[in-house]
Amino acid sequence: MSADEESRLARVALTWLAEPGTTVVHRLVERFGPAATLDLLLDGGSPDGWLHATVAARSATGDARAVAAEALERAERLGARLVTPDDEEWPTRVGGLAELRLPDVTRRVDGETAPPLCFWVRGGWPLGEALERSVAVVGARAATGYGQHVATELGYGLAERDWTVVSGGAFGIDAAAHRGALNAGGLTVAVLACGVDRPYPMGNTALFDRIADTGLLVSEWPPGAEPLRPRFLIRNRVIAGGTLGTVVVEASARSGATQTARRAIYTGRVAMVVPGPVTSAMSVGAHELLREQPKARLVTGVAHVLEEVGRIGADLAPPARGPQRPTDALDDDARSLLEALPRRGAMGVDRLAGRAGVDVRTALRKLSLLEQLSMVVRREDGYALAPPAKAKQGT
Repeated sequence: MSADEESRLARVALTWLAEPGTTVVHRLVERFGPAATLDLLLDGGSPDGWLHATVAARSATGDARAVAAEALERAERLGARLVTPDDEEWPTRVGGLAELRLPDVTRRVDGETAPPLCFWVRGGWPLGEALERSVAVVGARAATGYGQHVATELGYGLAERDWTVVSGGAFGIDAAAHRGALNAGGLTVAVLACGVDRPYPMGNTALFDRIADTGLLVSEWPPGAEPLRPRFLIRNRVIAGGTLGTVVVEASARSGATQTARRAIYTGRVAMVVPGPVTSAMSVGAHELLREQPKARLVTGVAHVLEEVGRIGADLAPPARGPQRPTDALDDDARSLLEALPRRGAMGVDRLAGRAGVDVRTALRKLSLLEQLSMVVRREDGYALAPPAKAKQGT
């Protein structure tokens, strides 16, 4: 076995012995390399007590290298591949997870946020290229019709503008974002908390097949791995760290989507929140994120998202404006005269000028302009508001 093959095998074995994101393992790999780190852990040389116990427990169920070799063979049969930091398609942005430090950590899973050792990938696109211009769209599984509509629109609009839409493949917001991107003929990536050969939930199997055909299914766990609850939280750091920004569309009070957004913030990425009805339980987590995190940005559509993650000065969202009115182009004097006219009847120029606070000469000039614009009409007894235009009736 070549040194490269041994290194790849060791990375797979390490993610089987200890869950992805384990900080001690990542540091050891950075210092000694994957193969030497594997030897160290298997010889009981872990510098951390809990990791030593974990490695011993896993080793009691099988040989780490044999398990890794079997996973590589299984992936080859499935048409999946292993991607490591030594490969050209490695997404370098996930290296930023090395700097991720969450405040007030009480659970080990929240503190183990190191960069991935490897990825399993199913699909034809190079992983790094797919994630280079990417935005995550995440949210509630029990999404409302409003949330699914917004997520679909975001997925479609981002994909239409050649941005990759990344999500977790779950029911609700995730699935809506993926489908929006697919319907636009764009690229979407599902980052899974299980093996790429057994996407979860099973109800989205057809969706996963579509994603694999035109986009990517990605996981840190080998083929056959189960979707255990802690793995979703571990997975979320990749969604946050591998993209340029994360959009939360709907989230309840206890939501994995808000946890993903917090990981984005503390990794230096952009976290965005779509507001929802204040009466909806699916808005509570999203709104609390806006209240608690000063760096979280409120967005209402694709234009706002692109302004946050796009190139500076090139993707600014147009300012929100009401409908254009004929009076918008008038200067102050013309507007004052228009406002001074009675709603019914006419008024002489002298009285109208005094009421509007302009001199008579200015009043005559502005009234002539307003007459040309069909906003006023001249009568024998003065000027009056023009009657509203009537819609033409079909014959």
